[in-house]
Amino acid sequence: MFSATNRYRMLENSLLSAEVKEGEILPPTIQKLMKGYNKYLRPFFDNGPVTVGMSLDVASIDTISEINMDYTATIFLRQRWTDERLVFEGNKSLSLDGRLVELLWVPDTFIVDSKKSFLHDITVENRLIRIFPNGTVLYALRITTTVACNMDLTKYPMDKQTCTLQLESWGYNTNDVMFYWTRGNESVSGLDTLRLAQYTVEDHYTSASEAIYETGHYPKLIFHFELKRSILYFILETYVPSSLLVVLSWVSFWISQSSVPARVCIGVTTVLTMTTLMMGARTSLPNANCFIKAIDVYLGICFSFIFGALIEYAVAHFCTLNHPNANIVMYGHQMGGFDEEMNGMVTTIAAENNRAKRRKEKAAAVSAPMAELELVPSSPTGSEPKPEAPEEPSNRCLTVLVLLRKFLRKAANCCHVENPHLIDNYSRMTFPLSFVFINLLYWTYYLYL
Repeated sequence: MFSATNRYRMLENSLLSAEVKEGEILPPTIQKLMKGYNKYLRPFFDNGPVTVGMSLDVASIDTISEINMDYTATIFLRQRWTDERLVFEGNKSLSLDGRLVELLWVPDTFIVDSKKSFLHDITVENRLIRIFPNGTVLYALRITTTVACNMDLTKYPMDKQTCTLQLESWGYNTNDVMFYWTRGNESVSGLDTLRLAQYTVEDHYTSASEAIYETGHYPKLIFHFELKRSILYFILETYVPSSLLVVLSWVSFWISQSSVPARVCIGVTTVLTMTTLMMGARTSLPNANCFIKAIDVYLGICFSFIFGALIEYAVAHFCTLNHPNANIVMYGHQMGGFDEEMNGMVTTIAAENNRAKRRKEKAAAVSAPMAELELVPSSPTGSEPKPEAPEEPSNRCLTVLVLLRKFLRKAANCCHVENPHLIDNYSRMTFPLSFVFINLLYWTYYLYL
């Protein structure tokens, strides 16, 4: 153990004697500070944990991805702690080259939910080291990191997302290191001047806690910030076009029912356009997503109204097919024509049945004398009863047709339409009023509830 410590000191002495710039060596003050310094041992190694204060500036939030559920931010992370081994006389701080951080002990802070991070190194590594006379060390870094953020997209695009930036110690537990925010909620700055494409930062605050793992309890600092999505883009991009498509589908209510190509063209075109709009609205969202989003609900409502307008014309046109001259549609009249056909069928079947009965009676009258001559002696009276003839199939068919005619007549009375042109008149009022009412419910729920 003693030999290993000597080797560390020999290495440090060799580093101290190395040239930092051409023709220059480390100043005597720094050489004195570093004499006997062991960067592998934390400050106050035998006197309790070292306290590390944190603060940060948010330089930018570059991207916020709903597909990957993460955000990318560039931050200036500053850490302060006191190292009693670096106390020196004077009243001025020492600003050192960032590359000298390799000679000092620094906290092993890491970003918990980071997917990827890097330290900027143009033109040199963006690190700052400043030592104060009382042994306080200021260590600052410029980092760009991509951090996971769990999002609830149920109210998308009228949603609010709360993301976090969590800082922990990797190897030192709470017995060795303690983290704290240097100025509470004011320890984080830069959000007030931040401008994002689709979001505004509504609120932010800081908190401190402990991370519990199998290996122990570790200090943790958490920065929370709330993002509210700007809905104006989606109103212009999705909500207004879909609403206009619904209004366009209502134009068919003012076109004559005889103009079949015009009304069918409007209905099919609006349905296909709405389908394309629905597919385009999902391109920036996760493909496999368990959320039913607010924008999906609205697009589904618009598609239902457009498809309903197409079905309305199909029903109205069907009611006018059998009465093109009178221009009056009555489903009961259509059923009346069917009744006449049914009556003709019933009359024909009844006539055929009567003719068959008469033929049977004549045949029975002719064959009666012949039957008496052929009687068996065991039946001298010849009065043995004959079995009854089975029910004729024509009778059963007649009964079924009568019942079917009654059923269709009742159904026709239920679907009775005096004037099929009234279907368009009613639709001109019911479709817009229903759409406005559903819109009131939709916006009230997703904006205020």
